[in-house]
Amino acid sequence: MDRYIVLHAPRQTGKTTVLDALASGLTAEGDTAALMISCERAKSAGDDVGWAESLLLDSLREAADLSGWPKKLLPPDSWPQVTPGSRFGAALREWCRRCPRRVVLFLDEIDALQGNSLVSVLGQLRDGHNKRSKGYPFPASVVLCGLRDLRDYKVASGGEPGRSNPASPFNIIADSLRLGDFTADQIAELYDQHTQATGQEFTKDAVDRVFELTQGQPWLVNALAHEITFKMGVTGSISDGQVEDAKERLIRARATHLDSLAARLHEPRVKRVMEPIVSGDFPRAELTFSDDLSYVRDLGLIKQKPPMEVANPIYREVILRVLGDVSEQYVRADPHSFVLPDGRFDLTAATSTANTPPEPNGSTSSFAGRTGALTAKG
Repeated sequence: MDRYIVLHAPRQTGKTTVLDALASGLTAEGDTAALMISCERAKSAGDDVGWAESLLLDSLREAADLSGWPKKLLPPDSWPQVTPGSRFGAALREWCRRCPRRVVLFLDEIDALQGNSLVSVLGQLRDGHNKRSKGYPFPASVVLCGLRDLRDYKVASGGEPGRSNPASPFNIIADSLRLGDFTADQIAELYDQHTQATGQEFTKDAVDRVFELTQGQPWLVNALAHEITFKMGVTGSISDGQVEDAKERLIRARATHLDSLAARLHEPRVKRVMEPIVSGDFPRAELTFSDDLSYVRDLGLIKQKPPMEVANPIYREVILRVLGDVSEQYVRADPHSFVLPDGRFDLTAATSTANTPPEPNGSTSSFAGRTGALTAKG
């Protein structure tokens, strides 16, 4: 493993778990010292490069101290005293110079670095990488792990996303990998581990419904199972109906992951992509749309391949509820009056309500019509 790689995926998809297991496995082979550190602490430094470097090096030392490695593999007791903006690279060089094994570094939550701090760290990694052929001690491999794909790092480091830029730190990246979602078979295998441990079975219909609702998004797959087995306290075999109940509970409770997703909808670059999808309109032709689309895909809000669709039914319902929340407050009619006896949505009644003229007190039923449209598209 001698390459520098970007690993990206939406939040709470298992990136940290994968990297931690990979670091442990590489170190156990005996010729590598592989360490994972989180960059999240350095977020508070903003553009203060020196402070960001100090926080990163503190995280590196703590991770090494907790690794249980013999002293000969650990970083030096003190870091080289060099100019801020060079400290991170100099520290890695000194560690690699002393370590009898090749060093591999996983930088988790690299997205936490901001502005000049991000540019500086990326530049130092590039500089060290390019000097390795001259005998310069530096990590044999670095993996940058976060939400962003390669094009966003190029922009952050001063390059243009669609062009080769010799000055970009990311002409050293060999590959950009995305951590995938679970397949239906993998969900069945995961849930079978619960069955083996407890004897409680998920029926095939339940597993199929989980896949249908989540499209394999790892956090949702685990959250539904946790909701059913622990919070709902279901005993005996688990059915698709209980999966449906768990889905409603998660959405109503706005669990942390779903709440974070909802907050993203207010970002301008997210709204530019999501609003046309929800309304069924064609997006405005803007120069930034391709970058916005890539960003929203990296967040996991929409599917990875055309046509543009919300990533899964649970996300779609959360998005529709968030975007329709204001409108819903003005709906005077009983929502159940728009539902036919067979459970289908009564589009004729909704359209009639939408065309009702404004009422004298200033409130207007057009809000109800908008909410009806949102629900119909969900």
